[in-house]
Amino acid sequence: MNKRILLIIASIPVIACALVAGFFTLGGLDYFAKQKKPEYSRTRIIIPGETDPGAASRNPSEQLAYAEQNSSKAPLGEGEEIISVLNLDFNGDAVEEQIIAYRSLHEIEGPVYAALNEFDARTKTYRRTWNAPTAITRPATVTLYSRDLIGDRSSCVVLGGMNNQGEHTLTIFKWQERNSRRPGQSASASATVPAFVKIAELRIDGAIRIQETERSQAYQLGHAPGQSFTILANGHDPESANLLDQIEIIYAYDPNSGLYERSRLTRIHGSQIEQRRLRELLSGAPGVFEKFINDLWYYVSPEGTIDNKQYIYFDPANREVIFYGDENLQVFAWRNSFHTRYGLYISSYNISVTTLSRTVNIELESLDSIRVKVFEEVRLKIGVNESWDGSYRRAGSERKLAVNEEHAVLPYIDAVYDSSLGRLRFLPGGGYVLSSGNATQTGRYVFFQVDEQHLLELRPDAAAAAREIKFEDKRMVYRVDKSVKTADSRDILSLSRIRLGSSGIQDLHEGIITLTPAGG
Repeated sequence: MNKRILLIIASIPVIACALVAGFFTLGGLDYFAKQKKPEYSRTRIIIPGETDPGAASRNPSEQLAYAEQNSSKAPLGEGEEIISVLNLDFNGDAVEEQIIAYRSLHEIEGPVYAALNEFDARTKTYRRTWNAPTAITRPATVTLYSRDLIGDRSSCVVLGGMNNQGEHTLTIFKWQERNSRRPGQSASASATVPAFVKIAELRIDGAIRIQETERSQAYQLGHAPGQSFTILANGHDPESANLLDQIEIIYAYDPNSGLYERSRLTRIHGSQIEQRRLRELLSGAPGVFEKFINDLWYYVSPEGTIDNKQYIYFDPANREVIFYGDENLQVFAWRNSFHTRYGLYISSYNISVTTLSRTVNIELESLDSIRVKVFEEVRLKIGVNESWDGSYRRAGSERKLAVNEEHAVLPYIDAVYDSSLGRLRFLPGGGYVLSSGNATQTGRYVFFQVDEQHLLELRPDAAAAAREIKFEDKRMVYRVDKSVKTADSRDILSLSRIRLGSSGIQDLHEGIITLTPAGG
């Protein structure tokens, strides 16, 4: 089992960042996703050649239902392999249509295709009635969902991903009614109108984002059309020698052409970073950028203010991305990643809600800051109101700020204690050694604070868990009381075992463990 990550939140920014960094080094609080109704149509990515991450937790009947929900309702062609599935009633006839994203194994570097499976009332079966290629060529990067982008309540199918050149791509198909005959069109001709028409296909070496705007109540009630969403694309500025200079292109829907057209281009000046170091980070060499982002990052608002309640921790060694915001921790398994011109594109899924897929696009802003854009296929808000998009700074840089020591909780100490568990040594780097007789256990520890209570977590490493000292739970969390001191004013720590979960702190009512400073 991969180690979980803890996060520390303190009232002072410096200590907040230092504590949270230590907190993440260990294991996670159980503030995980609780069921909320998604806004996006349900979809699920199935990566070719990968085992379904949630399969182990399902019973046979659930697995059968899951397979039925996420498989093609019409026969696949020879060599075709499903990547993602979207089931939705596009035409309002109370019968679901199905959009599938698939690839052909005969075309190793060929495009990902989109296809429509419709129910045939005559044969009582589904059959494929439409298909078209997309700009995506890397199947593991596919995101598939449906939205009313135009504002006319027509469904648009959106497929995002990357191609073999490391570019971000976006292909959008709009549903069109085929029963209504156009002026001067024969009945036989109207029957051949395709179910979808392509209204956008973009490729750029930066990032692509659909900008949603709030629509009127009249739209929500079905009385008036809504404002069309725009598409924002960022890419390298070909006229600049600075690798971080970008152009920002906005595409707007043109009702006359029925397509998304370029409406504005803006040049954005990037940070002036030593170009040799910059080329090294963005070279695409294995592990270089992953090593760079392997840290805790805190959110910085567009106004430059620090949000010490919103963090992202990238852990490439354990293949996890951890999001912390509004006192909720979300752990995402790092499925795969691809290098881009400006950084890294990560595909992930929530370890608790495996149907929740999230892609993270990371771009380098400076040697201490990154720009993050997060896309969630299923809009399942897990207690976090803010968007994850924006600029983040490395938490280590916060240590330069002034510290209010009065309420400080140091995550790591350098001390040795005697206790009923044995002799416990806390190392300043976050490790501990517990000796009891001839048995020795090693692991990670962190002191942190939750709801103004001082806590300690001990987490044995994987090798130690198999040795002579056994524990019922790999995560041991204690409430810490430092009210008693030795004669030389050193703290005696009283530990009470607790459980941390989504309901908060729960006492386990076990015996108190007293840690007395060695030699005291």
